Amino acid sequence: MEMKVVNSSGKKVGTIELNAAVFEQEYNAALIHQVVVAQLANKRQGTKSTLTRAEVRGGGIKPWRQKGTGRARQGSIRAPQWIKGGVVFAPKPRDFSQKINQKMKVAALKSALSQKVRDNEIIVINEIKAENGKTKEIATVLKNLKMEKRVLLVVGERDELVIRACRNIENVTLINASLINVYDVVANANCIMTKDAIKKIEEVYA
Repeated sequence: MEMKVVNSSGKKVGTIELNAAVFEQEYNAALIHQVVVAQLANKRQGTKSTLTRAEVRGGGIKPWRQKGTGRARQGSIRAPQWIKGGVVFAPKPRDFSQKINQKMKVAALKSALSQKVRDNEIIVINEIKAENGKTKEIATVLKNLKMEKRVLLVVGERDELVIRACRNIENVTLINASLINVYDVVANANCIMTKDAIKKIEEVYA
């Protein structure tokens, strides 16, 4: 499959041949969903914790006698219905991580990238530069490419000036080709890749 390569002004400057082993795979929605769910679960810290009625300090004595007061019977001032009482089914620290095989991750990534190509949601650009590290430099490129929705910007090499120029644009996610993942691909409406990024992805996954 051939795709056109554009420059920062949006004008065609050539073509690139995409490797079918990466960019022409079948769409597997179930696998992509499973990998995305696992990826998000693995990001969770799992450190939330609150106290049950057995762990809250105090409440050892019955607040008033069982009968004759006219009030509802109570056994402890640390019961869940009391202010400063314990929490019912209190959340405790736990591990949310899920195990996903490497082959599944690779297959899901190929499937997601292939669907992006079929939907014309991938743009290949010859290079991305921000000579002064200014936000308006990247904003101008996005405007020329008519990118209004969320955009995943995939580059081949780390560039501090490009990082600085992108970090203040809300709808842009900048990532190195070596760190590309399924969630970022499907979470962004469009994907802009440099030629170097395409080559690196094909070297690893083809």
